Amino acid sequence: MKAYEITGGFGLDHLKLTERPLPTPGRGEVLIKMKAVALNSRDLGVIDGFYHPDLQEPLIPVSDGVGEVIALGEQTSRFQIGERVSGIFTQSWISGKPTKANWSSSLGSPLNGLLAEYVVLPEEGLVRVPAHLTDVEAATLPCAGVTAWHAIVEEGKVMPGDTVVVQGTGGVSLFALQFAKLAGATVIVTSSRDEKLERAKAMGADHGINYKQTPEWEQVVMDLTNGEGADHIVDLGGASTLNRSLSALRVGGQISIIGGLSGFQIEGLALIPAIIRKARLQAINVGSREMFESMNGAIAKHVLRPTVDKVFTFEQSIEAFQYFASASYFGKICIEF
Repeated sequence: MKAYEITGGFGLDHLKLTERPLPTPGRGEVLIKMKAVALNSRDLGVIDGFYHPDLQEPLIPVSDGVGEVIALGEQTSRFQIGERVSGIFTQSWISGKPTKANWSSSLGSPLNGLLAEYVVLPEEGLVRVPAHLTDVEAATLPCAGVTAWHAIVEEGKVMPGDTVVVQGTGGVSLFALQFAKLAGATVIVTSSRDEKLERAKAMGADHGINYKQTPEWEQVVMDLTNGEGADHIVDLGGASTLNRSLSALRVGGQISIIGGLSGFQIEGLALIPAIIRKARLQAINVGSREMFESMNGAIAKHVLRPTVDKVFTFEQSIEAFQYFASASYFGKICIEF
């Protein structure tokens, strides 16, 4: 079978298409023929050596994807041949609170990922995907979808009438927009491009703020909320946005810290606004299988569809990563087998 491996160093120059033996499922495992994968910032970080500079090579990258069960190992009972399944990001996080041990079981590093024609995964680390979604759409769910669901529903407990600020128009952000609207919230989206804000409004966003034109976007949030501030802010910017998020938050509100697009080291964190607002800063790291299954139920019930920006072929995987690195996308970048 064909697979992409990180080998001989870091960077896209070291992501190579190779041949591997067809894997065989063992006890409690299933063999999956991959149909599509979706890219995340973490995948590029793994390839560039940002997350694990001591990476054990060779490694198959990419955590998110969907495929068809084509063979079952001994003592498997959760799935049947022919079903479409997706691997959960943290293979050992089934339900409840995460543990330190969970982080050694994430797909795409340290475990081999899904950028291969066939993969074997434990049946406990898989979920069925909503029937109405295409393979490409379903591939977007494990990381971006579950992260947004965790932030908006599981931890945020967003209610009708709440105001939610979503930063950017990438995969997590657009899922957060969709889930917040399902909850009945007013959603404010920030972006550097007016055309992306218009597309977000077409998806249901109530307001858009161009942070290039209005760097002090937190003042606009305060104006839109009659001086009260937002109930929930999904912060993906990190270093350059967290202080502004604190200034845009209502008293008792929550900030879901999800990304660090502008950096992960935050100097000069404004503690006074945080204390005055009794702010809750909740870091979000994807989610459990139980969360994934709950999210899938909501997606199926509301016939929700993820937003896919562009689809590449398996042979164009390097080009897909290059396009992803350009950060010009709206929604998810996918690779179809």
